[in-house]
Amino acid sequence: MDAGTIWTIVIIVVVVLVIAGVVFFLMRRRTGARKIEANRQKAEQIRQEAQQHDLAAREREAEALRVQAEAQRAKAEAQQAQVNAERLAQQGAEKQSAAEEVRSKADEHFRKADEVDPDVDDGPNSDTTPRHRR
Repeated sequence: MDAGTIWTIVIIVVVVLVIAGVVFFLMRRRTGARKIEANRQKAEQIRQEAQQHDLAAREREAEALRVQAEAQRAKAEAQQAQVNAERLAQQGAEKQSAAEEVRSKADEHFRKADEVDPDVDDGPNSDTTPRHRR
């Protein structure tokens, strides 16, 4: 082999190595670009999932607030019902007291009538129940 052939082989090998290096570099760059694009798509997918989770969380929070408001409303209604029950109980007691007072006056009038009536026996063995209640 003469020197010209060796230099030709060396140049061919260097050119092949440079071409292989350029191809390797371009392939790596292309693979990197694909990887970057895949990462972008994955990030977009993750963002969409995060938006869905955020929407679901907000819906649940709104439902929780609604239920809490409903519970407070029910509690207020129960307190109002308790106040109404106490008021009605007081009115019932007042009416019962008034009725007892009227009953007492009526009994007193019957007693007076029995005292005045000559047909009423007031003896020791007589029935002391007022005549109107017999």
